[in-house]
Amino acid sequence: MKERVIETVVGFIVICIAIFSFMFFYKVSDSEKNGEGYFLNASFQNIDGLAEGNDVKLSGIKIGYIDNLTLENGTYFAVARLKIKKGIDIPSDSRALVSTSGLLGGKYIRINPGSADDNLQENGKIKFTQSSINIEDLISKLMYSLTSK
Repeated sequence: MKERVIETVVGFIVICIAIFSFMFFYKVSDSEKNGEGYFLNASFQNIDGLAEGNDVKLSGIKIGYIDNLTLENGTYFAVARLKIKKGIDIPSDSRALVSTSGLLGGKYIRINPGSADDNLQENGKIKFTQSSINIEDLISKLMYSLTSK
């Protein structure tokens, strides 16, 4: 009987710790989304693997996240709406690239800063973009070129 009481108390403690941990991590992960910042837009031909909430990095440091992904009417380009932290200025001639964290890692948008004197403003558009590289397409082209001889 005494063993069951101890097991019950330990189980209760474990459940309380799990609930507290869940609440803590949820609050920490959501705190950035409510922070101050400004929005930028970037159009890409292909954004395979990107999703809302993915990181935006500058020099390897996270400076924001992807707030929204939409399809542009007429051109059918994918438009990524980026939320950038307040106080981080991005030159107007900067380039946005879809990059991968390692060989099999997740995708994010990398900003290569330009050298212009003026900076992008709220709801500004990054003009120079580079879409993601599709590994499957590259492998199929390689296989086709090897077998076509």
